[in-house]
Amino acid sequence: MTIVVGYIPSPEGEAALERAIVEASRNDSKLVVVNSSKGDQLVDDRLIDAKQFHELEARLSAAGINYWIERRSQGADAADQILQVAQAQRAELIVIGLRKRSAMGKFLMGSNAQRILLQAECPVLSLKASADW
Repeated sequence: MTIVVGYIPSPEGEAALERAIVEASRNDSKLVVVNSSKGDQLVDDRLIDAKQFHELEARLSAAGINYWIERRSQGADAADQILQVAQAQRAELIVIGLRKRSAMGKFLMGSNAQRILLQAECPVLSLKASADW
């Protein structure tokens, strides 16, 4: 079994990653962490840097799970990238974090979470950030 998690360094990303680690451990599954960005900003805090990448590797190794980290900045939005990886990996579960957006924000920017929920070919587990973050 393969689990794909959409991860950015944010409270929502942390919630998704933590739950994905639990699910991967519980099911002895491979975890594919997708850290993606459209690449439309000069400085993009959604993409992890080398230090964060190594910290993430250490965290996943300490959890004792089989994992792969996929960093993408290819012009496609995060939903497309997560869905592409999930399809290529034949994922049995996608884990994503949710954040509250206004109706106008969803209208102008779209909702990656909504697209993943509606277009994924496998179950999607969506989580809100923990209240203590």
